[in-house]
Amino acid sequence: MDEYSRFVDWDKMDVSAQSQDTKELTCTDLHELKQLARQGYWAKNHSLRAKVYHKLISNIPCRTVTPDANVYRDIVVKIIGKRNSSSLPLPEFVDNSLIPTYCLNAEGVGAVRKIILCIANQFPDISFCPALPSVIALLLHYSKDEAECFEQVCRILACNDPSKRLIDQTFLAFESSCMTFGDLVNKYCQAAHKLMVAVSEDVLEVYSDWQRWLFGELPMAYIARIFDVFLVEGYKVLYRVALALLKFFHKVRAGQPMESDSIQQDIRAFVRDIAKSVSPERLLEKAFAIRLFSRKEIQLLQMANEKALQQKGITVKQKSLATPRRQNVHLAVHAENFKSEIVSVKEMRDIWSWIPERFALCQPLLLFTTLEHGCSLSRFYSHSEGHEPTLLLIKTTAKEVCGAYLSTDWSERRRGGNKLSFFGTGECFVFRLQPEVERYEWVIIKHPELASTGSETENHAQPASSTLSSSSIPSDPSDRLSPFLAARHFNLPSKTASMFMAGSSECIIVGGGDGQALYLDADLNHGRTSHCNTFNNQPLCSESFQISILEVWGFRDTMNG
Repeated sequence: MDEYSRFVDWDKMDVSAQSQDTKELTCTDLHELKQLARQGYWAKNHSLRAKVYHKLISNIPCRTVTPDANVYRDIVVKIIGKRNSSSLPLPEFVDNSLIPTYCLNAEGVGAVRKIILCIANQFPDISFCPALPSVIALLLHYSKDEAECFEQVCRILACNDPSKRLIDQTFLAFESSCMTFGDLVNKYCQAAHKLMVAVSEDVLEVYSDWQRWLFGELPMAYIARIFDVFLVEGYKVLYRVALALLKFFHKVRAGQPMESDSIQQDIRAFVRDIAKSVSPERLLEKAFAIRLFSRKEIQLLQMANEKALQQKGITVKQKSLATPRRQNVHLAVHAENFKSEIVSVKEMRDIWSWIPERFALCQPLLLFTTLEHGCSLSRFYSHSEGHEPTLLLIKTTAKEVCGAYLSTDWSERRRGGNKLSFFGTGECFVFRLQPEVERYEWVIIKHPELASTGSETENHAQPASSTLSSSSIPSDPSDRLSPFLAARHFNLPSKTASMFMAGSSECIIVGGGDGQALYLDADLNHGRTSHCNTFNNQPLCSESFQISILEVWGFRDTMNG
């Protein structure tokens, strides 16, 4: 067909989808390139796609010394010799069971293994890179020879632009990406997340497959379209598509019995057979319809997850374990070491499935309970301060159970002096367990007037209200680097921090989202909620309620004491 057909088995390719029209790509504007990539401008012309890949990859900023095609020609004979490449063991950093062949011919299948072995020789720092075989196999379809494919993959691996993340090459980077994906699912695919929690003992085990869905299970036509956009827009595209896959899986399989004993296997099977239900164009359309966080926000979330793993010593894949990662990062709410007067073990596990992945590595630790410490706001503060994050659980005299996940240390309230001080991050949320389970998406506190129970409290609330004026909140979402992470964790300016919690000697307020806000008075006997009627959801609990029991839980690091 063309000079880029050496490794292609055209009987496997959908030739009917290929256009013979001669097209060129002269565009250099990034915004226009994004649009063309998303539209599939070069997707139906094999030769044009090969040339576009070469151009885009050639423009990747790389380390000064990056192996090229000539290096491959020099080393391939020394490494492979006259041996059959299929008989040679692959490096441990790839998953030997996942070597996609796509539409490669026999020569191409053998070339994938040869290139992997040569890359292992030139990149000794790579410790975990399960996506590599898929990337090599894909690029071979659009390469003149093995050496050209080797050079292009090396440029992707050697990218030295700190703002341009491409392929995970360490276990730490891979594992934190799985946690970050879990956080994104928790935020953007709540219906699917609820299903995962219901049918899987370890949700993160399911989400650890997210790169496998893309670089292993997806058919050739789909991963090629994703790669078109990935080379232009970067890593964020991968998260988008994986989220879209999970949304489609939930939509197609909703209400149907599982096809196997494992939700992981069901998702993998769905992705492999995705052509039965979703086209590549529809998949990308769904992916880009998700109003995902900015690249900077995702980068900060990834950094926080990496830091949590490093603090627990989880930086390399442990060969001695049958399931190497999950022994360390599985959900740890056990019946033998958990006892609450408000929630059951199962309910606590449900709550744990909502919290950020980096804290799901910890176990719950009871800090305060009104049954033991009495109904005193000052004691509430003294037992809660120094812990971040915390979990607030409330049982009312009417048997309602609600609570809040609080992302920030309560000592932050002192920054406002004697005034009602607002602080916190967008990871805060409120939830209800009884009479029905519901989690409410976060939102900045919009009803500081809840604190106006008396003249003194009103005076405290008024300055806080003024801090929430439109002039103090950036109108452009990109101005707020991260609604999820405390500003001080990354030395960000204070204006990037949002207000989701409030506390004084008189009251506590938590803004939970979807129009919900929770207010507790100083004696911890009485509380109120605010419910915005513009949202189609049930109130958190009774508008005014009496507290039967209140508990505060912290997060205990089981690996570092």
